[in-house]
Amino acid sequence: MNRRRSRASLAPSRRDFLAASAAGAAVSAGYFVAPEVRAQGTKGANDEIRFACVGVGGKGQSDSADAGRSGKVVAVADVDSNQLKRAEGAFEGAKTYTDFRKMLDEMRKEIDAVTVSTPDHTHVMAAVTAMNLGKACFCQKPLTKSIAEARLMGEIARSQKVATQMGNQGTATNSLRQTAAFIKGGNLGKVKELHVWTNRPVWAQGGGRPPEAPVPENLNWDVWLGPAPVRPYAPGYHPFAWRGFWDFGTGALGDMACHTFNMPFMALNLRDPSSVQAISSGHNKETYPKWSIIDFEFPKLGDREAVKVKWYDGGKLPDQSLFGGYKGEGDDPFKTASSGILVIGDKDTLYAPGDYCENGFKLKSGAAPAAVEFTQSPGHFEEWVNAIRGGPQAVSNFPDYSGPLTETILLGNLAVWAAESAEQPGKKIAWDAAKMVATNAPEVDHVIRPPAREGWRVLRSAGA
Repeated sequence: MNRRRSRASLAPSRRDFLAASAAGAAVSAGYFVAPEVRAQGTKGANDEIRFACVGVGGKGQSDSADAGRSGKVVAVADVDSNQLKRAEGAFEGAKTYTDFRKMLDEMRKEIDAVTVSTPDHTHVMAAVTAMNLGKACFCQKPLTKSIAEARLMGEIARSQKVATQMGNQGTATNSLRQTAAFIKGGNLGKVKELHVWTNRPVWAQGGGRPPEAPVPENLNWDVWLGPAPVRPYAPGYHPFAWRGFWDFGTGALGDMACHTFNMPFMALNLRDPSSVQAISSGHNKETYPKWSIIDFEFPKLGDREAVKVKWYDGGKLPDQSLFGGYKGEGDDPFKTASSGILVIGDKDTLYAPGDYCENGFKLKSGAAPAAVEFTQSPGHFEEWVNAIRGGPQAVSNFPDYSGPLTETILLGNLAVWAAESAEQPGKKIAWDAAKMVATNAPEVDHVIRPPAREGWRVLRSAGA
């Protein structure tokens, strides 16, 4: 399986947007993190890797635990002092911070690698700051909140030559890789249509802001807000439901497509759609809609024919008639899995239930799947650790894989933004990937390149 794919065809935009360069630096409220002259060297096979962890609650708890098993966690940052107290017990001697900017500034010479497990809107500043210091970086999915940030993360990682990985763990599973290799090998014939669905959201969307409340004593609310516009604290943002708000998260699509869209992306190189269009339950541009259906159109790319992909969330599902003729599937294919993928080729159709192809796949023909070759993984986090030690980049590295995957997925949210009227198709967004511009929809530019408040802007150079 081809583990690396070139991104050279996507020339970076030079417009003034939220960004940073490899020679740049993070400028933040009271902290200036200057870049190293060059990326630090890789660690030897017997050298201890020193980790700093940004976010240690929620998914950050398992990410930091993985770091602790792979080396020594010497510093942790979290806006929630309760999480810091727990981390102090888990990582003896680790320094604690409520502001990751201060941690990266003070600990720069004492760390080799950084994990980022925070709400989507703060990924880019933590990760870019770490990479500009020459540190290896692991960042949870989706890689970023915006398309411009995803492009930037890949550029910085490549120029700094650091080991990177996004936290979409299914990328490393044999079942997903085998399924992708089976499709890539032409066993379905020419693939022209895909359907991908999820059971998300499992948090509130489609409403307004929750009522203001006093900030809990354990929470640094200003740092939690990060680059987002200032708003009063309310229960329902921290620690989980932030995903449903446009200012903080990326909705059901951003949360789960890095998993459920992952296999077909790997199989068919689904990058740079030419257009996206959505229909939704409607939204007030405060939170994402309760449900959406998004159509992606991918032009022909190399030997791969043009492909149409339809995404469903919020309880919406593909028409059951698409599953007609499956042997042993029964009357309702959705009883066995609330998420999955249907890949329709001109020779056969493949159904893979679940988010990660973890249950294998079935063919409409009933034929036994042909054997395929694929590269097995030592484990998701292990791939990143091996890369830090001088091995090959993890499959889900920023420049070649997870950056392009995130760009593709987040393009769907441009269409969702344009579909604010309930059950009415929104504008069909035409996309120029090289210029990173919605050519017929300037009104979504702020979704492509979100502004950041003072003190949280990641700039192209220290003086910009």
